Amino acid sequence: MSTLLQLIYACCALALGLYTAGQATLLWRYWRTRRSATASPPLTELPAVAVQLPLYNEARVAGRLIDAVAAFDYPRDKLLIQVLDDSSDLTVPLVARKLTALEARGFQVQHIRRVDRAGFKAGALAEGMRHCQSEYLAIFDADFVPPPDFLRRALPHLLADPGIGIVQSRWGHLNADENSLTRAQRLSIDAHFVIEQAARNRSGWLIPFNGTGGVWRRSCIEAAGGWSPETLTEDLDLSYRAQLAGWRSQFLPEVEVPGEIPPQLAAYKQQQSRWATGNTQCLLKLAGPLLSSKLRLSHKIMAIQHLCQYLPQPLMLLMLLLTPPLLLSGGLAGLSLAPLAIVALAPPLMYGASQMRLYGNRGALQALTAFPALLFIGTGMSLSNSLAVIAALLGIRTPFRRTPKFKRDWKRSHYALSADHTLWLEAALMIYALWAAALAWETQRDLCPYLLIYALSFAAVAAWSLRESMDLRRLRIELGRQRRGEAAEVLRARSLAPCTRRLRYTSRKRGR
Repeated sequence: MSTLLQLIYACCALALGLYTAGQATLLWRYWRTRRSATASPPLTELPAVAVQLPLYNEARVAGRLIDAVAAFDYPRDKLLIQVLDDSSDLTVPLVARKLTALEARGFQVQHIRRVDRAGFKAGALAEGMRHCQSEYLAIFDADFVPPPDFLRRALPHLLADPGIGIVQSRWGHLNADENSLTRAQRLSIDAHFVIEQAARNRSGWLIPFNGTGGVWRRSCIEAAGGWSPETLTEDLDLSYRAQLAGWRSQFLPEVEVPGEIPPQLAAYKQQQSRWATGNTQCLLKLAGPLLSSKLRLSHKIMAIQHLCQYLPQPLMLLMLLLTPPLLLSGGLAGLSLAPLAIVALAPPLMYGASQMRLYGNRGALQALTAFPALLFIGTGMSLSNSLAVIAALLGIRTPFRRTPKFKRDWKRSHYALSADHTLWLEAALMIYALWAAALAWETQRDLCPYLLIYALSFAAVAAWSLRESMDLRRLRIELGRQRRGEAAEVLRARSLAPCTRRLRYTSRKRGR
């Protein structure tokens, strides 16, 4: 039995090493091509463009997005604003008022409502295509604010090269300094766009569409089979199918579209769980077509490496679970994780390189102070992400759970989420990791730093989630008391009103 556990442990370590070696390859390719610049062709014509805005219960940010699109530096007779509104709350009348006002100003607008949310975002985007004839389709999620010159900077690449089917911009941040969580996420997002996306695009490898801040060619979507609800990451699925069909994707690192970073840990966990499920679904769906395609071997390897980006977390969790029984049986004697630690330097170097590229040396040093928070949050969330990956591998269908957007003060928003059941499992894993560290202290002390990082990470995430839930509960109780008090005042005023009228009537009679 011990030999089997040793073999599983070694396979997990090898798989983690291979994935991290892929990250190191991306960093190397970025460094080799860091001076490359994407030439911007001249804008020779202004074609008709449909801007699609998929919404679902986005009352706090929908108006801001619509205003940003209305401010585009583009002729109104060539611009169609499609709001694909599946909302069931106050978002609907808010959007209707906004679009009515824009229509009065000469804009072409469509407020598309569906009977149900079949296909979720993929279904909404497909429905929008049925209501327009535009060859070019720009897509923005509700929490993004595109700049006025976005279309004039993105369209030239599609117009100049008929082989390009997708243009993707770089994500910026509207609230990067809101709290420790948003500062940590900024490191991860910037590394993905500045290093990974740029390195993949400049190397000719497949790159994903990130779901927002991009422009599609209609003929590319149709040739790739259209939007599909088969996965929870419909953007990744379609972009890979399009590139397998021969279309190319163009990444524009100099075009920034800022968006809101989830400032609440429960919202961030929900977002990452959905992405983990969707990415794994895409791996199962696309691995076969990728491996049997005519792409070069390096293209296939790096595409599979990208589709496996959430698999390291269940591997790390499995290694943690295997550590105590192997320590008790002596199965880890002589096994060193030093090689894994060396290649694991690649992600921190990617964070540093991306921050230096965007903010200079001084800005990078300041931004990198969030790295410990990113390390603990990312490791602590390995449980919830692992559960999402396992659900996808088992073929369990999970609903599309949107990431709530807040715009400001998330604690007072009714969109804020409470902690889920993983809170208590994370607390249990913290205790398990501490036990493993205590065992390692007696037999193999070089494992103690890794195990203590696990313990601190699960403790941090569990404590953070518990604090958020307690703060939300306390605030909602206070708001409930305030509302009940205001309602009581209104009822009291209404009950006194007839008496007041009688008193006034009596005084008038006595006056006469």
